[in-house]
Amino acid sequence: MKNLKGLPMDCAETILSHTSARDVCRAAAACSELRLTGDSDVVWESFLPHDYQDIISRAYPTLLRKFGSKKELFLFLCNNPLLIDGGTKMFVLDINSGHKSYVLSARELSIAWSSDPLYWSWKNEPQSRFDDVAELRTTSWLEIHGKFNTKFLSPNTTYGAYLIFNISQRAYGLDKKPMQTLVQVDNGPISSNTVYFSQDNYGNKQCMKWTLNYNNCTKSARNDGWMEIELGLFYNGECGDVNDEVKMSLMEIEGCHLKAGLVIEGIEIRPLN
Repeated sequence: MKNLKGLPMDCAETILSHTSARDVCRAAAACSELRLTGDSDVVWESFLPHDYQDIISRAYPTLLRKFGSKKELFLFLCNNPLLIDGGTKMFVLDINSGHKSYVLSARELSIAWSSDPLYWSWKNEPQSRFDDVAELRTTSWLEIHGKFNTKFLSPNTTYGAYLIFNISQRAYGLDKKPMQTLVQVDNGPISSNTVYFSQDNYGNKQCMKWTLNYNNCTKSARNDGWMEIELGLFYNGECGDVNDEVKMSLMEIEGCHLKAGLVIEGIEIRPLN
């Protein structure tokens, strides 16, 4: 930081723009001469995604708040997940890297038989950020697919896709057969796992666990009250085709047994730390 003292402001801005948001905040806190530069719109706009204006324009409801600086906007997008596209998706920035994350609501997914109330019900869930979630009433064929255009993601970034779910009190049959997960970008390499559900009863509560195909037991708790399954990983390169799509799936189609109680909020696509 001492080496930045005395530099023209535009030079210092260029240097800080090639660091990270946390680095800029630390530099500004440690060096009084960098505080003005550290708040510069030039610096903070470099941490925002190139399409941030388009993302804000898709906010639901319309984002009427005015931001006094690009720093304020960046921190807002990191700390306040933004519903977009009529409330069917959610967007957030990673505060460490500035990389983009999205959550596709259950309404954005292709769920076999989800339009038939005999098999699935759509309900409001206060714990969810979306208007409704999908709850499995009963079926012998579980198939959930999602897709997303990779041009909306951050380049040169490894992403994970995660099914966000809960288990209702009336759940049964989910532990009878293993489930298969799959993530693939167009015809590229396939990332897949075999997921095993097991049920443990604690009083009146049910806790679901799973083991991935390499027999590593993993708890699924998130800090938002939901649970998650890692569907797979993929790398989003620098110059992918504008029509490239990442396809994500969870399927259990081998058995003829009935199952119920899986509650789907959506699929999250987030960068690996």
